[in-house]
Amino acid sequence: MSRGVRPPPEHRFSRRDVVAGLSVAVILIPQSMAYADLAGMPSHYGLYAAALPSIAAAFLVSSPFLQTGPVATTSLLTFGALVPMAAPGSGEYIKLAALLALVVGLVRVAVGLLRIGWLSYLMSRPLLTGFMSGAAILIFASQLPGALGSTAPGTGVLSGAAWALSHPASWDGAAFVLAALTVALIVGGRRYHPLFPGVLVAVVGGTLYSVLAGYPGARVGDIPAGLPEISLALPWSRIPSLVLPGIVIALIGFSEAASISRVYASEDRERWNADREFLSQGAANLASALSGGFPVGGSFARSALARLTHASSRWTGLVAGVAVLAFMPFSGVLTGLPRAVLAGIVIAAVWSLFRPRELAGLWAFSKPQALIGWTTFTLTLALAPHVDHAVLLGILTAGAVHLWREVQLEVTARRDGDILHIEPRGVLWFGSVPTLEDALLEHLAREQGVSRVVIHCQGLGRIDLTGAWTLVEMLEEIRGSGIAIAVAGIPEHARRVFHAVGEERWRGSPVEPITRELAQ
Repeated sequence: MSRGVRPPPEHRFSRRDVVAGLSVAVILIPQSMAYADLAGMPSHYGLYAAALPSIAAAFLVSSPFLQTGPVATTSLLTFGALVPMAAPGSGEYIKLAALLALVVGLVRVAVGLLRIGWLSYLMSRPLLTGFMSGAAILIFASQLPGALGSTAPGTGVLSGAAWALSHPASWDGAAFVLAALTVALIVGGRRYHPLFPGVLVAVVGGTLYSVLAGYPGARVGDIPAGLPEISLALPWSRIPSLVLPGIVIALIGFSEAASISRVYASEDRERWNADREFLSQGAANLASALSGGFPVGGSFARSALARLTHASSRWTGLVAGVAVLAFMPFSGVLTGLPRAVLAGIVIAAVWSLFRPRELAGLWAFSKPQALIGWTTFTLTLALAPHVDHAVLLGILTAGAVHLWREVQLEVTARRDGDILHIEPRGVLWFGSVPTLEDALLEHLAREQGVSRVVIHCQGLGRIDLTGAWTLVEMLEEIRGSGIAIAVAGIPEHARRVFHAVGEERWRGSPVEPITRELAQ
């Protein structure tokens, strides 16, 4: 174990967890309803996705601060996956959302059980930056009509926002003021003090205004009282069409939970377990599927609140989930809550996801990495609402960039008498060997009177088996033309590869005399 790094703490329940859990629940209840709207679900289904999932995750989570439930990016991905299959808010859509949560849960549980949590690192930082920034714009656009009090025709996210902006006659001044005040309370209150209950103040104030002033705009409406029903009456025949988006949500959604856990574990000098975290997030999604919810993940804001309120164990999430369950029979008090307030809650939550400075900085840091980030960003906007497709294409772009960089082999040459020294730098594999061969033949054609060639391999970070075979075949071809050629400075990690090729093929005469001369 590294010096100064402690194993995960003992998860002992304390009174501080009660305070932290109740504080999280106060934020979780309205946020979950707002994210249900974002996912295309009736608002009260957010409570279903908040209660049992939080409880289930608490039994397996490795971080004492990570809070599970509905989150913005996962809700957007859910909407993008389901909107082509059913009308948002319909009975079929609701069942498909529960089935999607089941698929996400099974994928995450499988990853955790197989101990392949390293899959979370497949999502590179530029890819996530591009996707999150694009997703933030889409989420903001999706909430803009509600914040303005207008109803945009069609289901297009960007087109709906454009329509709302271009039709000021459809705006409702009261809705706009409510949404703006909600954003100001949450964002401004957070800057005033991290524990300022901006969400609670906005919800209570918005509900009181709606009831006392007779607000005529869109409201949450009737909320069924009682606890969620446990059921597996799902459209099982639709599973094949949900596997791919389920995998994407399982990995992309987990990146947020992984980031939270890594950051807090690093600050506290404690170790965290990615496999355990996958299991906890998988269990949460299975619980959400059973209770009629939708895919869930780890929340930055609620996890930060748990830490600020001095949560001492993973049972904080259990307290939060139980508090949501206890609130459900009384959820009718939110019937009059204006939807503009919910829109403001979502807008305030995604405020920090848009990272233009980080996107712009990619160009100065690395042009290939900038290509990944900006391509993913552009595709996220262009393919909306099918943002899962944008993620897949972003991963393919990252793979293509990596492949291109692997092929780029830098080759320099210098001459010492009749000996030509070739110094490649990079990775030698079957895709980059032709670059070395072309450079060698070009220098041989240019340098007259060369009788011997030495290829220095110290600058090669990796040599794979195919690269070694191809290199040896190239050496034999050049020897056949009457030029002695030697390989020098083979990295230690590559010696086994060359031995596998056959030591006699690359160390026999006339190579050996040259090697001895170089050593003297």
